[in-house]
Amino acid sequence: MHLLFLCTGNSCRSQMAEGWARALAETVTPDFPVTVSSAGIETHGLNARAVRSMSRHGIDISGQRSKLLTDKMLESADLVVSVCSHADANCPLLPGHVARRHLPFPDPAQAQGDEAQITAHFDAVCLQIKQGVTDLLSELAAQQRR
Repeated sequence: MHLLFLCTGNSCRSQMAEGWARALAETVTPDFPVTVSSAGIETHGLNARAVRSMSRHGIDISGQRSKLLTDKMLESADLVVSVCSHADANCPLLPGHVARRHLPFPDPAQAQGDEAQITAHFDAVCLQIKQGVTDLLSELAAQQRR
């Protein structure tokens, strides 16, 4: 199973989802292999605050990079998961074998306030993404067992 997380700029939410899915797959889906990637409709670069937030939660995404969605990526996916409304609305036509899911999360890059408030917002979204990815992987594992 190849999961492709999609957002507008592939800088925060999809990168965090990719990191969580990689980290959780062995535990949540031990009975079947899961490969994970992420991409954006645009590329905005990996957000340093997203990297720091994931690091605070024990996940290193510093080696990931912002990637532009390609037809080849879509062809290799089994499930495309949009994590923002813009990407969901602008997702290109998917090949017939590719399923689609929308798991919207707030954009942590839009956080305002002082650094402590922004950090808290990133961490809150990070944990929401962890829960969403955990639930998705659990659902996929249950489907595989049927």
